[in-house]
Amino acid sequence: MIPFNVPMTFLENIVGTFNDGLWTYIVPWLLVGAGIFFGFRTALVQLRMIPSMFKSVVERPKGAGDDADEDYGGISAFQAFTISAASRVGTGNVAGVAVAISVGGPGAVFWMWLIAILGGATSFIESTLAQLWKVRDGDTYRGGPAYYMKKGLGWTPLAVIFSVAIAFTFGFVYNAFQTNAISESFATSFGNDSFTFRAIVGLIITVVSGFVIFGGVKRIASMTQVIVPFMAIAYLIIGLYVVITNIDAVPTVIYDIVSHALGFQQIAGAGLGAAMMQGIQRGLFSNEAGEGSAPNAAATATVSHPVKQGLVQTLGVYFDTLVVCSITAFIILLGTDMEYGGEAEGVSLTQMALSNEVGDWGAHLITFILFFLAFSSILGNYYLAEANVEYLTQSPTWIFLFRAVVLFFIWFGAVGTLPLVFSLADTGAGTMVILNILAIVPLSGVAIKLLKNFNEQRRRGLDPVFHRDMLPELKNVEVWDGSDPVTRRSLDDLKAKE
Repeated sequence: MIPFNVPMTFLENIVGTFNDGLWTYIVPWLLVGAGIFFGFRTALVQLRMIPSMFKSVVERPKGAGDDADEDYGGISAFQAFTISAASRVGTGNVAGVAVAISVGGPGAVFWMWLIAILGGATSFIESTLAQLWKVRDGDTYRGGPAYYMKKGLGWTPLAVIFSVAIAFTFGFVYNAFQTNAISESFATSFGNDSFTFRAIVGLIITVVSGFVIFGGVKRIASMTQVIVPFMAIAYLIIGLYVVITNIDAVPTVIYDIVSHALGFQQIAGAGLGAAMMQGIQRGLFSNEAGEGSAPNAAATATVSHPVKQGLVQTLGVYFDTLVVCSITAFIILLGTDMEYGGEAEGVSLTQMALSNEVGDWGAHLITFILFFLAFSSILGNYYLAEANVEYLTQSPTWIFLFRAVVLFFIWFGAVGTLPLVFSLADTGAGTMVILNILAIVPLSGVAIKLLKNFNEQRRRGLDPVFHRDMLPELKNVEVWDGSDPVTRRSLDDLKAKE
């Protein structure tokens, strides 16, 4: 039995009551409204420019060789993609989807899909803005909502509040959630749910995380670009196996998802409202579109035009939700015959469903894959949090203390309760959404101008490149002045072709 149950339950009730109001009356409507607004303003950029997304994610700096990162500063578009994917693709895709289905029914999956498609436009806007207003930090870049709030809008107090919110949410709460899921999966695999066992699991994860965290962004990038693709592919393969071996049941599952989402059927209290709220909550927790987290990773990339990284991050939303989360949903809905609308069930539900399909080894496979996905999420989450701590202070002492508190929460998550960790995550995510959308709605016109500039160059057969003189009305733009070697080389290329 995990100690401190009484105070944890009390805290769960307080946070849960606050979240009910936040996620019923404010956040869902902000996300849906923003997605529709940005989709309209960009002429559905999230759908019509999918081919450009794939092209941008594999692009390397113009004229760069194998040592592009060292020669030009920053990291590649693909590495920035994997840092954000490391934060996105993790326990939210395995445990989060399980919670959504167990509480909200199959219809929650439909709302996860919808919020991903709408959120693609939102992610494009916020990540493009982050690229525009990024700043140099030694041989890398920093940027994100705090930077475009201050430089683009001049709203310094909002930038400070957002930085505190993301540092708390991603550095502490989200990382606690990752280790909570890891410890739960290990407890299921080894049949040991004692406090001591979970504490030991948490300690091991904390030590390994500390080694990478103290190594800086490049060590994080080098780890995530290996872990994320490999583990995601392994998970997709086993998920596709389940789908293919149950192909005759797939149409029924799809029907259940759509019918329950639109309120055609009600199961054990999991009606339209529950399905919608759970789908949007878990969808946001998984793909983070509009939350203001991915822009921090987007800003680190070395690209020739801000729009390219906006497209890359939109692709990340689709990969996370439409691919990885869907695989989890199909594993659960094909592998279990459960009642919905009850207590939240996490990773153990996914483990049970896979075990029903492939045998007991399926539970251990989920444990293995989830460990690496969650570990990469810890690294990605930490980077996004530290980028905002560095916005607030450059003091090595404060950054060291922040890292120490992060490591404590990584351990604490292993012994904490699932409802409490989820509730705190929802509070942090909702707060970040409100602050971020307050900034990107008035700044969306800037992203539209950048998109127009990008498309005009593409129509002329050019590889788009941006210089701040192309849009001289934009203020406080530091990096895009041609002094960056990548931008300078791309500009030289552009002049030669003209």
